[in-house]
Formats: sequence, C-alpha cells, structure tokens
Amino acid sequence: MEKSSHYFVRGNTAHGAHFLHKSAFDGLNKIFVLSGPQGTGKSTVIRNLADSQLDKGRHVQCFHSPLRPDELDGIILTESKIGIIDGRVCDGISENEADEIEYIHFGKALNYSLIVPEHAKTIEDLKGKLVSAYSQAYETFLTALRIHDEWEKYYIESMDFAKADQIKQDLIQQLFDGHGSDAPTAGRHLFFGAATPKGAFDFIQSLTARLNRRIFIKGRPGSGKSTMLKKLAAAAEQKGIEVEVFHCGFDPNSLDMLIFPALGTAIFDSTAPHEYFPDRDGDEILDMYSLTIAPGTDETYATPIAEIKERYSAKMKAATSLLAEAEAIDSQIKAYYVAATDFSIVEELRLQLQSELNELTGSAI
Repeated sequence: MEKSSHYFVRGNTAHGAHFLHKSAFDGLNKIFVLSGPQGTGKSTVIRNLADSQLDKGRHVQCFHSPLRPDELDGIILTESKIGIIDGRVCDGISENEADEIEYIHFGKALNYSLIVPEHAKTIEDLKGKLVSAYSQAYETFLTALRIHDEWEKYYIESMDFAKADQIKQDLIQQLFDGHGSDAPTAGRHLFFGAATPKGAFDFIQSLTARLNRRIFIKGRPGSGKSTMLKKLAAAAEQKGIEVEVFHCGFDPNSLDMLIFPALGTAIFDSTAPHEYFPDRDGDEILDMYSLTIAPGTDETYATPIAEIKERYSAKMKAATSLLAEAEAIDSQIKAYYVAATDFSIVEELRLQLQSELNELTGSAI
C-alpha cells in the first residue's frame, strides 16, 4: 500500500479563498491545531512529524499549501485518526466533529522584542499588500471564470441532454450495481489540485496510481462533465458507497474527480490544465464531445472560440502572476518572523507533539 496520499484542502479560486477542512478532517479522534504567524516553524514541524510516521510504516495523508506546494498545511495519521494542521490556514476547523481539539501555540517561540517598531510597521504594510494581491488574484480568476462561461455557451447550445443523461444512468448502473448498503453515506470533499504561483498543480496521478480502473472524461467546457460527476456522487451517497469528491481548484462549485475506494475506481475530468491520457490496463476514455455535442460544433464556432480562449488564457496568466506577487510578499513577512523566532523553543514544541503522538499511537520514542 502507498504510505502517503497527497491533497489540497484550500484553494485560491474564482470565488476567493475556499476551504474544505471541515469535510477532510471530519470524524477524527483528535486534531492538533498549530497557531502562530508564518515563519514560526509550523510547516517544518508538520513535515517532520509526517516523515517520522512514514518511517514507522504508517499511512499519512499530506495536505499541501497552494501558495507553496512543497510545504504542508497539515497531515492526518490515517490509522490513528489524528490530524495536525496549521491554524492560520484552516478556516472552520473548530466546528469539526473531532473528539478533541488541542491548540499548540508556536507564537511562544517568537521574541517580539526583536521586532523593532519600524519592522512592525513594515509588517503591517506588507500584510495590507498581501490582502490586496490576493484580492486582485481572486477578482482576476472570477473574470476568467466569466469568460469560461462564454466559452461553455457554444457547447451547451449544441448538446444532446437526453444522451448525456443516458450516459450518466449507464455509468451508475455499471459502477454501482451489486455494491452499497441501505445506509446513505456522505462524501468526503477535497481538492486534487490548486492554482499556485507557478500555475495549475495536481496530484491526480499519485491519487489514482493504485486504482484498478480510471475513466478519463474528455470534452469541451459545457459538455456536461461536472454535472455528470455531481449526479454520480449523489447516487453513490444515496447507495451508501464511499466516495471522495474532488472540487475544481479554479471553480469550487464544479467537480473534477470522484474516487470510489471500495470499487478501486476513479472518474475524472481529463482536460487542461489536468489533461492525462490512458497509459495502463484499466484506463478508458469517455469522450463527452463526440457522444453528446452536435458534430461540427468546434468548426462552426472556431473563430469566436479562439478569441475567447485567448482572453481566458491571458486572465489566467495575470491571476497566476498576482499569486506569485502574494507569495513574494508573504515571504517578506515570513523573514521578519523567522529572524525573531527562537528555534530551540520550536524544537521543544516538536518534541512535545512527538511525545503526545507516541502516546496516542502506542509507539515507543
């Protein structure tokens, strides 16, 4: 079994900062929330704790930062049902149905006397600029989404909805017959990718690596991919089939992938910016364009669609640049806190957390 799974639980989207922590971290025995500003060692400690659990052969779910995908926002120790998360980035975690939530204050490691008044003023100014950069990025993503809506219209107007509904019904029967229970279930909501300062980034390949069957949905904007996934997710929940529901990192109201762990199956939107092609046994293509859209639609509207694509691409590029600006500002703020942090205290907090985890998971130190 793969010993780690990789996701995002927050996104920089066309609808602003979007958080899925409540669903992703639901039902755990305990959640440790690490509080404190950026630069106080939280992500490093989370990574260290993840590595120590992986070294012991345990399964760890890793939740990556959309601002810096190589850093972690949090982890879940799957077998012991324990979550550890950076409190700065986990909106709504306090409402989670965990048996216990414990706060660990990394602000203790900060020596505020090292942040001189002019530094404090600079930090406040930078925080304002950070809010502004994010706000502009979200507005630009929203403009891109509106352009995407224009793009979709051409295909929606050329779509055979009865055929799309038949495909959905056939899939429900094919995937779910003989499975499920009488008790409905609730899907677990996650992101497999995110808009980052370097562009779109995803974990589709690692998340689906060990599944027996992968259905790659091809099509155009507006060819019914997300709608079909929503209906499949609802049918799975109704039939009591466990489902992981992956939202689009650009438009969280849309769905991009479903994984049915008990069925060893994934079905996902395999179009840009997460376009993949079958490369092993058990892979298949479901082409919604050829199956549901009137032939010749691409050719008929080639000129207006090309113009829309150009505008959409320009806005996405501009939004990505604004995220890169946000990352640079965040790094400047972080540097002030790093300089004022006593990392021997951070190490004490890490050891305290490690000790608690050892107790909870029944490990020897």
